Amino acid sequence: MLGVMIVVLDNSILNVAMRVMSRPAPTGLGATQGELEWAVNSYTLVFAGLLFTAGLLGDRFGRKKALLAGLLVFGAGSALAAASSGPGELIAWRALMGVGGAFVMPATLAVVMNVFPREEQPRAIGIWAGGVGLAVAAGPITGGLLLQHFWWGSVFLVNVPLALVALVAVTVLVPDSRDPSPGRLDPVGVPLSFAGLVLLVYGIIEGGRLADFTDPEVVATAGGGALVLTAFVLYERRAAAPALDTRWFRNPAFSAAVAAIAFVFFALMGATFFSAFYLQSVRGCSPLETGLLMVPLAVAQMIFAPRARRVVARFGARAVCATGLAGVAVGMWAVVLLDETTPLWVLEVIFFVQGTAMAHVMPPATVSVMQSLPVEKAGSGSAVNNTFRQVGSALGVAVLGSLLSARYRAGVEDDLAVLPESARHAAGESIEATLGAAQRLGPAGRALVDPAKAAFVDAMHVTVLAAGTIALMGAAVVAVWLPGRPAAAPEETREVSDEDEEEVGARR
Repeated sequence: MLGVMIVVLDNSILNVAMRVMSRPAPTGLGATQGELEWAVNSYTLVFAGLLFTAGLLGDRFGRKKALLAGLLVFGAGSALAAASSGPGELIAWRALMGVGGAFVMPATLAVVMNVFPREEQPRAIGIWAGGVGLAVAAGPITGGLLLQHFWWGSVFLVNVPLALVALVAVTVLVPDSRDPSPGRLDPVGVPLSFAGLVLLVYGIIEGGRLADFTDPEVVATAGGGALVLTAFVLYERRAAAPALDTRWFRNPAFSAAVAAIAFVFFALMGATFFSAFYLQSVRGCSPLETGLLMVPLAVAQMIFAPRARRVVARFGARAVCATGLAGVAVGMWAVVLLDETTPLWVLEVIFFVQGTAMAHVMPPATVSVMQSLPVEKAGSGSAVNNTFRQVGSALGVAVLGSLLSARYRAGVEDDLAVLPESARHAAGESIEATLGAAQRLGPAGRALVDPAKAAFVDAMHVTVLAAGTIALMGAAVVAVWLPGRPAAAPEETREVSDEDEEEVGARR
């Protein structure tokens, strides 16, 4: 849990640091909107590309070794990112952090599946998901505190002592496990999976950056990635020792659950990318205030994720996941209630609704994925789970981010006429770019501030409507394909209460 929390903490910290890093040096890095997106996406690209390979290596050589290696690389990448002298260096070191994160994430869930017996796994995964919620909550607050007292690089440097603690704790406490019969290596399938995922995610990200998914480079890379992944699947179906057993996807519980994870992260990551800009650029909040205002999103997950198994036991995974995804859609659509002057308690309620809904999607979907597979394949199953999450996240940031940018530029374009023609294109990239141009213009630039805020709010409304629709599509997929409530268990095998579990544990 500490390992996965470090990875999640870093990404949630980065959300509140975006605006600071966009400022000129020495306060920030002077990063453009595109460079900020690549600071996020370079990590995502490498992370998604290596996840499946990292899960396979963990199953073969030991999940504890994979976890230790991932923590070491992630900590080193964090220290180097903190010392970056420009956006290009930061993007490179974030990619190195992606290498470490790719080995950490599958290993954490695989360790949980191997430490706990099957009947305890839903509760353990719920607590694991609650730990993720804790990191989501702690990240923005920690980032806000650091940025209030230190330079922007402190949001990366804070990972280093945490990674060192985790390295020692994993070495002492975590038992090693591996697939006892891993079979032969797959020298064709593994490179195909890596190349296909990297090309696909790169094409998606580039399409979002250019706001044009018909660009030849985008079509070539994303289309090439899809073709390589198709070749990978066809090869794995015929391979004597496949890296990925394609028969897993014949199980509706597995396929529908990974689809649910992809849908929810598409909607969430695409829509929350703008949250920090809304709070800081439109509402004038500090980074610390922004972090505190995001707490309800994570607190709801911390409260409900560990308890989701009880709701699933009563109503079934299909009903709970479908309702949760519908709740995510409602939470997204509710953002249209926000404008430049809406009381911030409305946003707090919306965040709490979104967090509650997510808490009833992720744990049951993850349990469905992991319990659909043999325990010795836990690393590979966790990697597939996380790969769909990362591809969904990349698609969300790229597609919804490009929608936000295009709508914002269209809304503010006429007002940019007060700027020199050579500066208009750059000033229309984002609200922060527009406000920066207005500040440089002096008193005459004040006329740009209100139109920029109004254009951003309008673009945000369009984006969340699209995000909510995607989440609702996920609810429909789950309602059709995810298995319903299992048959009632015999009385003697009923689920014990928390008090019973504690009593049994004490006897043990």
